Amino acid sequence: MSKFLLFFNIIVLFSSCQETKRIFIANHLVDCEGVAPQKCMLIKENLADEWTYFYDTIDGFEYEEGYSYEIEVVVTKVENPLADASTLQYSLVKLLSKEKKQ
Repeated sequence: MSKFLLFFNIIVLFSSCQETKRIFIANHLVDCEGVAPQKCMLIKENLADEWTYFYDTIDGFEYEEGYSYEIEVVVTKVENPLADASTLQYSLVKLLSKEKKQ
């Protein structure tokens, strides 16, 4: 019985530290400023939402300007991130669509 409780606690711990999201990415980068001036992707989680700056990277995803994307990502909470680093890590699960835009 104690092995079952340990396994259940581990499952709950890991499921609370990450979630899967579907995000949309615009076809162009924009100037933004984090620690220093940089180029950011514009993302949103719903088509009706406003675009927001995305200052981070997505592991396994290679952005190509001129294309809009719909992707599925896993967002994992980072324990003890480096100074000025994100508390979230994004990893590509699946490329749902890639569409050439003018």
